[in-house]
Amino acid sequence: MDRIPAYFHSKQLEFKPVYEWAMGRRIDHPETTARAESILAALESAETFEMIEPESHPLAAIREVHSYQLLTLYNTARHLEDDFYPSVFPRELREMGDPTNIRHAGCYCFDSGTPLNNMTFEAAAWSAGCAYDAAGKLAGGAPLVYSLSRPPGHHATEQFFGGYSYFNNSVIAAKRLSQHGRVAVLDIDFHHGNGTQSIFYRDPSVLTVSIHGDPTHFFPFYCGFSNETGEGEGAGYNLNFCLPAKTTLEAYLETLEEALEAVAHFDAELLVLAAGFDGYKLDPIGDWLLETEDYSAIGEHISRLGLPTLVVQEGGYYTDHLGRNAVALLSALR
Repeated sequence: MDRIPAYFHSKQLEFKPVYEWAMGRRIDHPETTARAESILAALESAETFEMIEPESHPLAAIREVHSYQLLTLYNTARHLEDDFYPSVFPRELREMGDPTNIRHAGCYCFDSGTPLNNMTFEAAAWSAGCAYDAAGKLAGGAPLVYSLSRPPGHHATEQFFGGYSYFNNSVIAAKRLSQHGRVAVLDIDFHHGNGTQSIFYRDPSVLTVSIHGDPTHFFPFYCGFSNETGEGEGAGYNLNFCLPAKTTLEAYLETLEEALEAVAHFDAELLVLAAGFDGYKLDPIGDWLLETEDYSAIGEHISRLGLPTLVVQEGGYYTDHLGRNAVALLSALR
């Protein structure tokens, strides 16, 4: 049996945020290089994966998804000597921000946990490159491809960054795949992918479906509710399934079946699976009770769609078990 193509670039490890501000407290930053390193070690041990480096920064694809001002801001950050934490500005002032002035970064940020530094652009661009090249591999006929995208991306919107996300890797992949057939994005991260929803909210050509912790209590707090179903031509093409704290596999699978029915009804031909593992029982910033073997069950259920599937790495912060959780999902999808 052919090995599963898995994309990663070592430059993604050179971005090393040290801390974040969370609910007014300074804490160690959860989005560390140990996340990718844990998954890499597990992939190598499994011996069923073919590691591939993306060829280049997909600048045209990034520009298709994100604003010129956001890219300018990241380029400005290349001159920083230390991490810079934006002060988030009121929304009515955001249009006034000068992206060539790092002090205006808060015009383009929606939280206080996503710093900028001189490696932000490099790591995020290679992360996007993994998703972009992986999408090309899937379009070329591979049945299952994995993109080890780190930093993650599903919180990044067209013009805002936050939630540890700078470029929306899942959207970049979905847009490339949409040239080859009908695409559905299924997001199983514990946190709602507000960026993915925002970018496709008025687009009927891509179905976006998310299963996540209730945003009444969990990040991103201000969106991801079940009544958000799309607007304009995109009305009905965005679905949110909110689950409470302490959700176990049985309840999760009931909701997953509803989500998969929606994907099947859409007649999707290609699937982007935005895979976060922060629903794991030991995750420090999630609050579900999923076990490692539960990710095998989740992968098996998703595989019943019979769709070529691109798995894009999103969250998951309990690094000791992150790799084995990823392998459990990918092996079941295989």
